[in-house]
Amino acid sequence: MNIENDLLQNNPLGKSQLIDSSPAGLTRASIGLSIVALGLCGFVYSSVATGLGQAIFPHQANGSLIVQNDQVVGSSLVAQPFVQAQYFQPRPSASNYDPMAMAGSNMARTNPALHHAVDERLNKISAQEKIEKSAIPADLVTASGSGIDPDIGLQSALIQVKRVAQARQISEQDVLKQVQHHTVQLTLGVLGVERVNVLALNLALDRMVK
Repeated sequence: MNIENDLLQNNPLGKSQLIDSSPAGLTRASIGLSIVALGLCGFVYSSVATGLGQAIFPHQANGSLIVQNDQVVGSSLVAQPFVQAQYFQPRPSASNYDPMAMAGSNMARTNPALHHAVDERLNKISAQEKIEKSAIPADLVTASGSGIDPDIGLQSALIQVKRVAQARQISEQDVLKQVQHHTVQLTLGVLGVERVNVLALNLALDRMVK
């Protein structure tokens, strides 16, 4: 038996009361569905997700903030510019380390402006660290896709050890210990590279000499 006929036979109110396909009925259904979807997706889901984040991962949920002397000095997820000789320096930033404008340079590898910028950085780092240009890792002369990458590769940190030690008038071994302590190993042992969070390392050095 046809399903629609069967439903009509058992519905004394008739077809018009079983399915309201009038414009007003469709409008009410659309509004009702919108309200339910807004409540579930816009309020219930976001409230549950926020609550779980605060309960299980409060540090990460609040921005992975770094607090020192009861003051927020930055986030472990956001790079900051360091130009003084006593500090390790991060990757270049196409957004001037501004999280609100985070982006890459969007320059192609064949762009002359990119080559010029890289050459300038190579010359500066070569003179600053007193090393050959060929020994400078790529992450010290190229910006990351986000423009606020907080980490540099281990090799990029190691070539800065001598300068930082001399500027702080401490031994290279003491600086190297801090680098090793703040080195993050490969994810799952195979993904990424050994890396160092520049802000965390510089803050640790500041605490060490006080």
